[in-house]
Amino acid sequence: MKRIGLLGGMSWESSAEYYRLVNELVRDRLGGLHSADCLLRSVDFATVEELQVSGRWVEAGAMLADAARQLEAAGAEVIVLCTNTMHKVADAIEEAVGIPLLHLADATAAAATAARLTQVGLLGTAFTMEQDFYRDRLAGHGLEVLVPDAEDRALVHRVIYDELCLGIVKDESRAAYVEVIGRLVAAGCEGVILGCTEIELLIGQDDSPVPVLPTTRLHAEAAVDWALA
Repeated sequence: MKRIGLLGGMSWESSAEYYRLVNELVRDRLGGLHSADCLLRSVDFATVEELQVSGRWVEAGAMLADAARQLEAAGAEVIVLCTNTMHKVADAIEEAVGIPLLHLADATAAAATAARLTQVGLLGTAFTMEQDFYRDRLAGHGLEVLVPDAEDRALVHRVIYDELCLGIVKDESRAAYVEVIGRLVAAGCEGVILGCTEIELLIGQDDSPVPVLPTTRLHAEAAVDWALA
């Protein structure tokens, strides 16, 4: 088993899900008392969020690149960046280390392709939905990506930062997300990417009339596939 380096804390709510998932997946595949050989480097999300809001992405990239170097020095053999939004600085992380980074958007696109989806809706932070770093990566795999309108994007973003990142899960927010998904489906989406690692705390397949692509689980599965290959 190869050692997985989890670069998390953005937020720790979803990083805890990553830790749970990689261990459950290893246990399910190997049986018995097996668990994942992994390291977790968790950063202070308040600092990261401040850099996001102020557009200081170079500083954010340098911060996460340094954390990735620490994981490599501790023996990690692959980097798993436990956040969708901060894949905006994936290049800076890859350049800082000599081990691979498993890109979350690649794992998500592979699942969409396997499900024969071509047009997908994307839910995530405003950064993920409105900037091109994530949508272009998906488009590079042949996917057409649609995002909600401005009002719905604001709602999705607010729920992530004001509720889910704080461990708050509200039924009314779930209902609001279901309505957003319904509008994406009406616009032609064949599936919906839960493109923020916290969204899976709120939304599941039962909440959508079309397939959902749970990026946290898909990323964890890709990490375990790599570790056990």
